[in-house]
Amino acid sequence: MSAAGEVFAEFGSRGCNVARIIERAEIARPTFYRYFANAIEPLNVLLDDSDEALVRGVAAAVASTDDSIEMGIRVIDAYLEWAHTRGSVLRPLFAELYDLSSPVCAHRERALDLIRKLIVEKTVELGRPAPSPLVLDSMLNACEFVVFRVLSEGLQDTESLAEARITMIRMALVTVGNTDDIARALTVPGLFLAPPTPGDQAS
Repeated sequence: MSAAGEVFAEFGSRGCNVARIIERAEIARPTFYRYFANAIEPLNVLLDDSDEALVRGVAAAVASTDDSIEMGIRVIDAYLEWAHTRGSVLRPLFAELYDLSSPVCAHRERALDLIRKLIVEKTVELGRPAPSPLVLDSMLNACEFVVFRVLSEGLQDTESLAEARITMIRMALVTVGNTDDIARALTVPGLFLAPPTPGDQAS
């Protein structure tokens, strides 16, 4: 399984074949076939584990608060934590998200379906209207892009991760939040940039 993850990280799903996996694992071909019928089977196990970790983190974040803004922030933190633990597998995971011929795409849709359901159920439970599928997907896809942009390029320093987090929170607020949410968010120090003072504009 570890070898399959290494091959996937280096070559993507199309390059994840039995020959590369057994060479990396230093096992014989019959040993591999004792457990798996083909190279996609261990990849599916890896993707299942990844999906379950993401959904588990989001579910815990959603259940941990009854404040809508806090829930959004905790979901984003759970997403960033999940992405941080993916290591070198993150690059092909994001590269193949929208490739309909890749197993990554199907796994992604199943995971996002579960995440959408969690968020919608909690939103309705809080007495708010459920976000439309378009609005929710726009927010999730925008956040995914930020994670891909930062982590896949190795920008894992504290400053880059903090900027990614703030960017995702801002996007989530203005995408799925209402005017009261945004007004409250404007009072949170550091969440939005303060307007320049007249002296700053002159200089």
